[in-house]
Amino acid sequence: MQDWMKVAGRALIALVFFGGFAQKIRDPAPVMTMIEGLGLPGALVWPVAVFNLVAALALVTGPRVQVWALALAAYCLFTSLFHWQLRADPWQVTIMVKNWAIAGGLLILAAQGPGRLVLFGRGGRSADRS
Repeated sequence: MQDWMKVAGRALIALVFFGGFAQKIRDPAPVMTMIEGLGLPGALVWPVAVFNLVAALALVTGPRVQVWALALAAYCLFTSLFHWQLRADPWQVTIMVKNWAIAGGLLILAAQGPGRLVLFGRGGRSADRS
């Protein structure tokens, strides 16, 4: 049962990043504006979109889930900076706090491991194999 819950949790978290990929591909302008607002080139939207897709696929299918979970947790915390820059809008603050919550779930996934149900790579009951 726990392994199936881990698969469901991985899939639900991955949906956030699949959605981020789709949003960036469909309408990159808002993200480019946010990136440029921090003094970075707006074209970074494209490698970020690819990162979102690859990381989401990795969470679902299982290769190196713990590494991807750590990378995505860092990504969530880093992207909170974008939303903090727009803190005059309460919705942006809410998105920032949700990013922190997602990062927390990803850190738990990194600590616990993907479970035994992975398509690629090795699954295990937990990070310490207990």
